[in-house]
Amino acid sequence: MRIFILVLLFCITDLAAQSGILNLRQQGELRDEWLKLRAEKVLPDLMRRAEVDMWLLISREYNEDPVLNTMLPSNWMGARRTTMLVIYDTGDSIETLACARYDVGEVFKKAWDKDRQPDQWARLLEIIEERDPQKIAVNRSADFGLADGMTSYHYDKLKETLPDKYDARLVNGENLAIGWLETRIPEEMTVYRHVMRVAHEIIAEAFSEKVITPGLTATEDVVWFLRERSRELGLEVWFHPTVDIQRFSPERFDHLRSFSKRPGRDVILPGDLLHCDFGITYCGLNTDTQHNAYVLKPGETKPPAYLVAAHDKGMQLMDILTGQYQNGRTGNELLSGALREAKAAGLRPTIYTHPIGYHGHAAGPTIGLWDQQGGVAGKGDYPLYPNTAYSIELNTAVFIREWNKDIRMMMEEDGFWNGERFEYIDGRQRELYLIPRNRN
Repeated sequence: MRIFILVLLFCITDLAAQSGILNLRQQGELRDEWLKLRAEKVLPDLMRRAEVDMWLLISREYNEDPVLNTMLPSNWMGARRTTMLVIYDTGDSIETLACARYDVGEVFKKAWDKDRQPDQWARLLEIIEERDPQKIAVNRSADFGLADGMTSYHYDKLKETLPDKYDARLVNGENLAIGWLETRIPEEMTVYRHVMRVAHEIIAEAFSEKVITPGLTATEDVVWFLRERSRELGLEVWFHPTVDIQRFSPERFDHLRSFSKRPGRDVILPGDLLHCDFGITYCGLNTDTQHNAYVLKPGETKPPAYLVAAHDKGMQLMDILTGQYQNGRTGNELLSGALREAKAAGLRPTIYTHPIGYHGHAAGPTIGLWDQQGGVAGKGDYPLYPNTAYSIELNTAVFIREWNKDIRMMMEEDGFWNGERFEYIDGRQRELYLIPRNRN
């Protein structure tokens, strides 16, 4: 048994090494460097864009603010007791303090001596009074859960602590929180390309004869391959994957079923059009990808022309959406513009695109929901900013005459908006995967 375990560990390590995956220590060191760079590069512009000179983040262990979680050092697994972070714009530089008895990593420096001031909240007030900020932002939001990290108790306690002068200066930190979470720096994007490449390689293996034997392999077998392969590589998935089938049969495919309940366990057969939805987390960055594959029938060496044409229509819809990207446009404006253009081009589109980054369904503008094609109040009203990443998620309905029914070409690929152009982080699936791969 011991020999078996050693061999297994060697194989897992070898798999990770072949994919260039960093170990946990290396990932932690990388993320700590990113945090220092983000404090230097992102915070100043963000604070001044929001016209806020102080930002307070307060959390307790096991109930962390999503934003505060991204500001903790890699060797912290969460907040400790009550963790208070203070970000202050002096006008010349950004001051990052921890109202705590110790430094919070290398970025947030200790600013509380308990021997001199036993009360942590009283010390927080002293820090505020010493700097006399005109606007004090706290993370509260009606629309964005990721920007609503201050608990009811902490908000009430803060208002109780502050004199009327400063209580009147409390403002909503929603734009700060979203801006911090959505903004990517060049160093992160360099690694993001590798993260996406790994995700694409896992899908390509899953949609191959290495995993799928038509007539024997079921969709759930492929789902669990995606989970197991990710684990073997030392990666996490942020949602349970799905694999589903569209095929020539009397059954009518209803795409709403994909959102209301998971697909069932179906045996994969020649002639099937396969679709997967899969996302990993690596170095704190998330992927979200939907790719499609065709199972060759005996004698076939390529997919039917009608499925290639359907796939091309899905690609066309992606181009239409990303062509709408423009700084300052809201998610709802991007949605309505893309739908209008796509319908004029003869497509039958549904768009439900979302930001991606530190979270799978991340902070930033929502560009449609599958059941809200007329726009999304709140989240859809947030504007597009440069240096932000998106999961271009959508489908187009296509009538397949040979099958006498509609199918949906469901696609999802992650990309980056640099303020001038949209680029896919690791390209996108331009052709259907073939099972088995064509060796001719």
